[in-house]
Amino acid sequence: MTRPVIGICAALERARWSVWDQRAALLPLVYVEAVQRAGGLVVMLPPDPSLAEEPQEALELIDGLILAGGADIDPATYEQDAHPETLDTAPERDAFEVALTRAAIDRDLAVLGVCRGMQLINVACGGTLHQHLPERFGHHEHRRVVGSFDGADHDVLLSEGSLAAKAAGELRHATKSHHHQGVDRLGAGLVVSGRSTLDDLPEAIELPDARFVLGVQWHPEADVESSVVAALVGVAAGARIVD
Repeated sequence: MTRPVIGICAALERARWSVWDQRAALLPLVYVEAVQRAGGLVVMLPPDPSLAEEPQEALELIDGLILAGGADIDPATYEQDAHPETLDTAPERDAFEVALTRAAIDRDLAVLGVCRGMQLINVACGGTLHQHLPERFGHHEHRRVVGSFDGADHDVLLSEGSLAAKAAGELRHATKSHHHQGVDRLGAGLVVSGRSTLDDLPEAIELPDARFVLGVQWHPEADVESSVVAALVGVAAGARIVD
């Protein structure tokens, strides 16, 4: 096999197709297409209680990991009570992805967290979240239309020399946003490498000593012009050759 294998974490959701209405492992196709455009092969990773106990079994099969967007993280994961606006949590998914993220970092695997995935990286490293940004900042600009990126474009300023800036290919990066939570206390070892021009909210975090551990609060998979997913695939491809 020549293509790097990228595992993407999937949600467990109720879904309808053809004549069926069942619980399904769900992953928006835009993530798959972004990885395929960059030359990667996608493997879906739905929540798995056994892998939550022994994540190495999955990590041995992949060259890079993408933590996809989705539901709010259960605040119990970072030892807080739930805010009234924290909804539709999936503790089974949280436990699986936290375990996978920690093991991937220990393994020095390339990791990209998107939206919820960025928050997951922070929580996995011991950080906490703001559970409802409008309450803190007084606006809804990070998620203007629920279920859509319409009108949700804003710029993020990335730190010069950072992994985020290298992945995006620029220091001022136009983004597509859809979230109501964000990073509060930063997890151990992480640094903030990008902030929103709206309110200075952290929108990129990274682990400086790692091969590639990057969290972005925006959705690069939804932007065909973005080079962020391709950056993850490129590092994974290089690691495959070396390893």
